Amino acid sequence: MTLRNKLLTGASALLVAGGLTAFNQDDRFFEIARNLDIYATMFKELNMYYVDEVNPNRMVKTSIDAMLKTLDPYTNFYAEDEIEDYMTMTTGRYNGIGALVGQRQGKSIVLMIYEGTPAEKSGLRIGDEIMKVDGVNVKDRKDADAGKLLRGQTNTNVKLLVNRYGSKDPLELTVARDVVKMTNVPYYGMVTDEVGYIDLKDFTATASREVRQAVVELKGKGMKKLILDVRENPGGLLNMAIDISNLFVPKDSEVVTTKGKVQEWNKTYTALAPPLDLELPIVVLANSRSASAAEIVAGVIQDYDRGVLIGQRTYGKGLVQTTRDLSFNTKMKITTAKYYIPSGRCIQAIDYSHRNPDGSVGKIPDSLRTAFKTKAGRVVYDGGGVLPDIVTEPLNPTPVAISLTNKGLIFDYAVKYRNEHPTIKPAREFRLTDAEYQAFATWLKDKEYDYTTQVEKDLGTLEASAKKEKFFDQIQDQLKALKTRVGHSKDSDLVTFKDELKGMLENEIAGHYYLQKGIKESSFSTDPEMKAALDLFKDMKKYEGLLKKQ
Repeated sequence: MTLRNKLLTGASALLVAGGLTAFNQDDRFFEIARNLDIYATMFKELNMYYVDEVNPNRMVKTSIDAMLKTLDPYTNFYAEDEIEDYMTMTTGRYNGIGALVGQRQGKSIVLMIYEGTPAEKSGLRIGDEIMKVDGVNVKDRKDADAGKLLRGQTNTNVKLLVNRYGSKDPLELTVARDVVKMTNVPYYGMVTDEVGYIDLKDFTATASREVRQAVVELKGKGMKKLILDVRENPGGLLNMAIDISNLFVPKDSEVVTTKGKVQEWNKTYTALAPPLDLELPIVVLANSRSASAAEIVAGVIQDYDRGVLIGQRTYGKGLVQTTRDLSFNTKMKITTAKYYIPSGRCIQAIDYSHRNPDGSVGKIPDSLRTAFKTKAGRVVYDGGGVLPDIVTEPLNPTPVAISLTNKGLIFDYAVKYRNEHPTIKPAREFRLTDAEYQAFATWLKDKEYDYTTQVEKDLGTLEASAKKEKFFDQIQDQLKALKTRVGHSKDSDLVTFKDELKGMLENEIAGHYYLQKGIKESSFSTDPEMKAALDLFKDMKKYEGLLKKQ
């Protein structure tokens, strides 16, 4: 049977199944069958007559991706060769060595090594350039992805040839692959004698167990107050958000309700287990990149007045995805419902169902948002993410900081520093001296990096407008004087923004010695949300007042 006949047969089955439904339903099935037939015949003609050979897998994948792009960013198709990445995303596990490899100036560079993995045990370092993987030269072969080459069956060895800063000759390393578990909680610990901190970065299948274990261990160390950090957390499995919320709210409490087109799938999820702790004061840190499952946890804590939220308004993704198996070992993750947290609000911020003529989508306007109430009667709103109880200003890096980061110069200097200093103090205590910062500034003198400040951009816009409207001759002297006064000097910016750049460099260096834990602990002293949380915990009357109806 030809592809066209298969498509028509499938569509006919749909027509028979829907024969007793409304006329509009029949019209819809006819349109599906007609368009599938058009697609099949077009593809056949392309394959037969196009001047060059076509790759059917790539062409169909491109067409599917383009079709799904008209819906929302979370409805995705996974081809057979992408299933491993999909499984890693949902389970947090893969077979490999535990190193994150990225491209930098045409080189495959180790950007991060995960704690306790074969990569760490083998002596591989952040900053190492991977030149060969099992004899494959990754630099010469454009199709060679070093990250994928490092993956393989458990208990198999992979031989690496790496170029390390400060080493005269390349190093040969043999690493035994194993099951690598990407932790949902890369760090937890005591920040003060009584305040514990948990950094929750994902919601894969073990997230709830990891958070529970962290809370139990921290309480054993004397924790009397908890900071739960869901910043930069893109979300994940819905059941993990439910289970983590269940740790802090009473059994049988409503956690989330899902509502979609298929009414049989609509469901209200409740806390099924006894809670771990109902009295522990909690601060949840969130920001604009806290999404989906992270927003459920933050929203549940807020709706039950169980803790105080600090940070910025969350992303606003109130959509639920369901994975459907397709033919030939492919899958589709499809948006099937919206979720509603206990107050009754849906925090979805973007209306994907009503697109503008140009295909763009807009945020739900404030005028269309509805007021809801928390358990204590505090007013909260839908349609715009979760708004924290204490809003802090996000850290906006300066142009010089952005340029140094994008050019990889902060990273490169950390590699140099790691090579020249065998050990450093613990991450929380590590600080660069003024002389060491000056050494960094001196090292930058022959490095290529530049940037344009916002004031310089605004002056450029003003100059362009003046020329367009024929005013330039009248104000060119003043513009020239302004440009001279506000024109940035890289040397002076390194002095003006020393505190910011020094903090960034300290965080990066700490990560090269102590990995993810080092980056986190090094950032505590400069983290504005962390400071706000600790200050709030020092004033428990204010904490309690924030959780009462105003």
